[in-house]
Amino acid sequence: MSKVSLQNHILVPVHEVLKKDEGEELLKTLDIDKEQLPKIKVDDPVAKEIGAKIGDIVRIIRESPTAGKSVVYRLVV
Repeated sequence: MSKVSLQNHILVPVHEVLKKDEGEELLKTLDIDKEQLPKIKVDDPVAKEIGAKIGDIVRIIRESPTAGKSVVYRLVV
C-alpha cells in the first residue's frame, strides 16, 4: 500500500523548509530573533513529511479567496 502525501490534500497549505541563507535574510528583514517566530512541532505530520528538523524555519503558503496568498513562517521546535 502506498502512503498518501499530506501536502496533496486540499485543506493542507504548502509547507517548505527554508535554506539557511533564506532564513537568515528573513530574520534580518523582519528584524527579529529566530525564537520570536511562531512555533511548529517537529512531530507535526507535515513537518515530518517535509523533513523539517529542530531549528529549521518553515514557510507556509495558504491560498485565500480575499487576500490571494498568505505567507507565514514557523520555527520548528
